[in-house]
Amino acid sequence: MNDYDVPAGTDVLRVFCGPDGRHGNALGVVRDGRRVPDRADRQELAGKLGFSETVFVDDPERGRLDIYTPGLRLPFAGHPVVGAAWLLDLEVLELEVGEVFARHDGEFCWITARPEWAPPRTLKRYASAAEVDALPAPPPGEGWLYAWAWEEEAAGRVRARAFPRRDDGITEDEATGAAALLLSAHLGRALNITQGRGSQILTAPAPDGTVEIGGRVVLTHHG
Repeated sequence: MNDYDVPAGTDVLRVFCGPDGRHGNALGVVRDGRRVPDRADRQELAGKLGFSETVFVDDPERGRLDIYTPGLRLPFAGHPVVGAAWLLDLEVLELEVGEVFARHDGEFCWITARPEWAPPRTLKRYASAAEVDALPAPPPGEGWLYAWAWEEEAAGRVRARAFPRRDDGITEDEATGAAALLLSAHLGRALNITQGRGSQILTAPAPDGTVEIGGRVVLTHHG
C-alpha cells in the first residue's frame, strides 16, 4: 500500500493469514460500490490504494462484487472473494463468472470456485522450498508466475511465491487464491500452501471439478 489515505467507507482486510494471525494479503473493500459507479473511477481508486486487489460491493445483500487490481479489472480472484464472503457473512456471492458459494468453518472462510474462472498462471515447480525462498522478486521473465515446491508431498504441504510481473507496483503477491485453485486442480489433491512471508491457503478439490479455497481473514481498518 502506498501513502494514499484510505477513504471513508473502505475497509481493509488481510486474507489468508497464517496460524498466528499475521501476514495475509491486504484487500480493500468499498462497502457501498454505488458511491463509485464509474469503472474508470474504480480503477483509479484501486491504483491509489495500491493493494493487490480492491473489491467494490455493488449489492451487499446479494453479494454482488466488482474486483480490480491497481491496473485492471478481474472477473474473478480468490482472496477478494474470500475476504468479501467473510466481511459480508454471506453464503452466495455474485460475480461476472457466476454465483460463488461460501461457507464458514471455525476460523476459516471457504469459497467454491472453478479453475476456468482463474486468469492464466504459469505454475512452475522447483526442486525444494529453499529454491523458492531464494528467488529474486520478481524472477526474470514475463507473465504471471506461481513458483512452488513440495515441503512435504505426502501431507500436501506446499511452499509457494507469486509474481504478477505486470508493472502495476505489485512486485510479489502475498497470497493468491486463484493460483492456489489452479495448482490444486492441476495436482488433483487437497493442499496446505504457505505463500509469501507466511500466509496460509487451504484447498480441497471436489469430484465435480470445483475447488474449495479457504483461509483466515482479519479486519485491519474499518473505514
